Amino acid sequence: MNDHDDGTGGLSAEFHALRPRLVGVAYGLLGSVDEAEDVVQDAWLRLRAATAGRAGGSGGESEGESGGEGAEEIRDVAAWLVVTVSRLALDVLRSARHRREEYVGPWLPEPVLGPPAGSDPADRVTLDESMSMAMLVVLESLSPAERTAFVLHDVFGLTFAEVGEAVGRSPAACRQLAARARSHVASRAPRFDVDPSEHRRVVRAFARACGGDDMDALLALLDPDVVFRSDGGGVVGAARNPVLGADKVARLLLGVRRFGETRMIPAVVNGWPGLLRIRDGRLDAVIGMAVSGGRITEVDMVMNPDKLIRVRRVTGLAEGDTRKAR
Repeated sequence: MNDHDDGTGGLSAEFHALRPRLVGVAYGLLGSVDEAEDVVQDAWLRLRAATAGRAGGSGGESEGESGGEGAEEIRDVAAWLVVTVSRLALDVLRSARHRREEYVGPWLPEPVLGPPAGSDPADRVTLDESMSMAMLVVLESLSPAERTAFVLHDVFGLTFAEVGEAVGRSPAACRQLAARARSHVASRAPRFDVDPSEHRRVVRAFARACGGDDMDALLALLDPDVVFRSDGGGVVGAARNPVLGADKVARLLLGVRRFGETRMIPAVVNGWPGLLRIRDGRLDAVIGMAVSGGRITEVDMVMNPDKLIRVRRVTGLAEGDTRKAR
């Protein structure tokens, strides 16, 4: 092993350094930070168990195993953890598919916001810029194995041999899985050929148009074929089906203001400029958008309160607090 003869101290330090990336991998597969963190914690416990017989370096009995028998020599802790996290996340993803099929209305991923300054790096989630809200929606349409092959190889750069360890298939089979996933994603995923500053400009113009009840300005920003999805989880009122077309989406966005005044606050949502919506003094939605050609092609609005708990904690926005998100 890599200098881990000091018990779990060295392992712990290495694990905590890798943790943001590991949570990012699991989140890319699951779309839930809570589930991702549970998977990463499980992987840590398995790592400790796998190395327990060697931690003391004495070759004596450890936890009932004579002479360290059953202990595993792990030469590359990072690779072992990524593969283990991926395997565990795949198991969770398979079991979650039925629950998500029974979900009330569109299922959207739990939003991840940029961390506030001064936060503990170990508490952050390392996201590739491709893991936008819109991309994660597309990934939901893949089979668990296809999604895992695509995320691990195309997003996080694992070899197909490593992907095979996670998926339980040969490298050649994983190559085919990734190719099918890549083709599907290419046909459905939003294009991110816009500069982040241009994306930010469009998002802020969208916020002004919504805040000013400016139908003409809003229509000018929305692509004619824009898709709007809202996730209330059956807990709060939200559209039960995607809304299609600029006119319908604009009327919906401006019509909801009759339920109370709203304010939009800029924030980084899954690596891209997005918005937090404040209604009657409390955070009630996180909005991610896809922009192409200077127009908004997709709007994803997460309203399920269970998916906003972490956002309130990360941003410091609580009820009655409308400070700018950090």
